[in-house]
Amino acid sequence: MTSVAHQIMWNRLISVVEEQAQALIRTAFSTSVREAGDLSAGVYDEKGRMLAQAVTGTPGHVNAMADAVAHFMREIGVHTMAPGDVYITNDPWMGTGHLHDITIITPAFHDGKQVGFFGCTAHVVDIGGRGFGADGNSIFEEGIQIPIMRLRDKGQTDGTLIAMLRSNTREPDQLIGDIYALAACNEIGQRRLTAMLSEYGLPDLSTIATFILDNSRRATLERIAALPQARASSQMVIDGYATPITLAVTVETHGTHVSADFTGTSAPDPKGINVPMVYTKAYACYALKCAIAPDIPNNAASLEPFHITAPENTIVNVTRPYPVALRHVIGHLIPDTVYGALDQILPNTVPAEGAGALCNFQVSLRNPATGERSEVLCFNSGGSGARRALDGLNATAFPSGVMTMPVEATEHAGPVIIWRKELRPDSGGPGTHRGGLGQYMEVGARPGFVFEFSAMFDRVNHPARGRDQAGPGGATSVVLSDGTVKGGKGKFPVPEGLTVRLAFPGGGGIGDPRNRPRDQVQRDLALGYITPDSARTFYGLTDPEIESATA
Repeated sequence: MTSVAHQIMWNRLISVVEEQAQALIRTAFSTSVREAGDLSAGVYDEKGRMLAQAVTGTPGHVNAMADAVAHFMREIGVHTMAPGDVYITNDPWMGTGHLHDITIITPAFHDGKQVGFFGCTAHVVDIGGRGFGADGNSIFEEGIQIPIMRLRDKGQTDGTLIAMLRSNTREPDQLIGDIYALAACNEIGQRRLTAMLSEYGLPDLSTIATFILDNSRRATLERIAALPQARASSQMVIDGYATPITLAVTVETHGTHVSADFTGTSAPDPKGINVPMVYTKAYACYALKCAIAPDIPNNAASLEPFHITAPENTIVNVTRPYPVALRHVIGHLIPDTVYGALDQILPNTVPAEGAGALCNFQVSLRNPATGERSEVLCFNSGGSGARRALDGLNATAFPSGVMTMPVEATEHAGPVIIWRKELRPDSGGPGTHRGGLGQYMEVGARPGFVFEFSAMFDRVNHPARGRDQAGPGGATSVVLSDGTVKGGKGKFPVPEGLTVRLAFPGGGGIGDPRNRPRDQVQRDLALGYITPDSARTFYGLTDPEIESATA
């Protein structure tokens, strides 16, 4: 079979997993999946190696799932697998880092022979326990734990498991609906794979797997071999929960691989912001791959040359039973930490620091008169860091890639009102290339409801830093409408009639702001991205120039 035919089949596999992901989006119950795209989908060969991933999906899910299938193969036993089987877990150390992510793995069969696996993951709105937030003191407080087990055995759903999950969550219909959607999307993948193998007369995936993995590995190694062999270290201090956290990394290029070691990083936190190693590896690999081999497809072989290590029981490599619910708040800042070191090895390549962590919050609403309750999870983004030749992106999630949820979808999910949602002027770090803007939001409850607000933010005290004489992005703030200042993490009650006013962070800039072209500064003024004071102070615009732009 020619390489052209293999390439066609490779593209066909990508279309299969993309349809798999779209089926999940169309059938999921939770807005985090339908609207924000907090999910992943992929196909694996019979050895559990990831061959292709859907374009839709987050690096934390996809790259963590690259390791997950091997755990399922070990725990279930390959020799016991049969058509109609579906397996499930939310184990943070063998899945994607916290209990709110459900991972479903389905063995794929063709003509009675097992030929591979389909895997998918989605973030569910509630998994019991304290609810989604940083306040837990151990994994046991964060929700119900599902070990790797059979959801379906030869087509028969485990009713006891379903009943147990329904009894331990606040939003049982959404949870069980999402689980069935995950299983269904894998089934779609199985159908399309069977059709593909039949069309091409293939007994299994072995020949196409060899083609995909060999070419991906060779292309990645060629990129790595062209790098200067060097070693560099960087640190980033971030908010943490009650005390600041230091993320430290040393990146080294070796000719045949690139290593990133997190020795020097802070110890675990007592609260739920800790990160299992699988999630640290996922985002560190993603950062390196984006900078070194961004156009090479993401699969087991293209990830293989990136070696990620961290001392056990640092905050980026915690062991059970540390709480890990908000592992993304730390994990999403790992790429910027890696880029601090990589910038020394590959100058003029990586972006400035951005907001990093998603600006998520969860609202727990209650009507005291009727007892009605609702959980609403809202995904939002700050600004990304400036790039080497372009401004940063406004209100865009990097590195997660998760989409900001529309106001209408959030308000449809429960009795919550979004009073304000708009770009935040002056939040992008000033520079030759400006950082991306964050957002303003104001959140309240419908009449008759009171609520608790679970904050999941960083960059309150440590905003995104600029590079090369550029300024930092704007810092996060959380303030009640009566002026009470709240912290960036933790759950707090909101008195009836008050709202929560949020300012999400912006990205850092790149280069001396005085070197930014005047017409671009004037355009920023006209669009409301910066104020006249910033134009004057940071960019050196004269009053006549400011008047011309704002006329």
